[in-house]
Amino acid sequence: MLQKAFYLVIKIAVLFLLGLNVRRKELLPSTGPAIVVANHNSHLDTMVLMALMPLSRLQDIKPVAAADYFFSSPLKAWLSENILGIIPVERGGTNKSSDPLQGCYDALSEGKVLVLFPEGSRGEPEQMTDLKKGVSYLAARFPDAPTVPVFTHGLGKALPKGSFLLVPFFCDIFVGEPITWTGDRIQFMTTLKDRFNELSSEKNFAPWE
Repeated sequence: MLQKAFYLVIKIAVLFLLGLNVRRKELLPSTGPAIVVANHNSHLDTMVLMALMPLSRLQDIKPVAAADYFFSSPLKAWLSENILGIIPVERGGTNKSSDPLQGCYDALSEGKVLVLFPEGSRGEPEQMTDLKKGVSYLAARFPDAPTVPVFTHGLGKALPKGSFLLVPFFCDIFVGEPITWTGDRIQFMTTLKDRFNELSSEKNFAPWE
């Protein structure tokens, strides 16, 4: 109930404070198992992507985020788990006794939709860093689950890294055709990167330059 109320507020804020243009919204999966992957420039990224999902399906949409940030205190942990619905992932693989992606595997096996950012951390607006290959492990474990790429433009300017003040800014969301596991990790990651390049070209950006 709290989660739905929170994202209802986010939906209203997105509609009235941001000029949001979403292309091919119908390609966003609301049922799983499925994986949504997006570039990462702002804390708005997760909230906007979640706000695009049907409120009735929120319990099945699970953002994936760094445990060392979102679960760094009891309050953050409670908000992250109960309001944002985040699956925590340990960055750096410091705990060798367990797979840092186990929570993601469990969620996909339960038919959830994951929302994750394969760059690993927020970068400069509209500039992408190298994609981490963790998403390929998820795709390999669940080869029938579609991986849907999403390129966002403008969210890093609407809420820049280190800022808590939302700036009204026209933002674009480009949803791409899903890709599936091909049996080859390098080929999968290359295809994903190519798909991001295709999406970014719709806004005349070259994210890796």
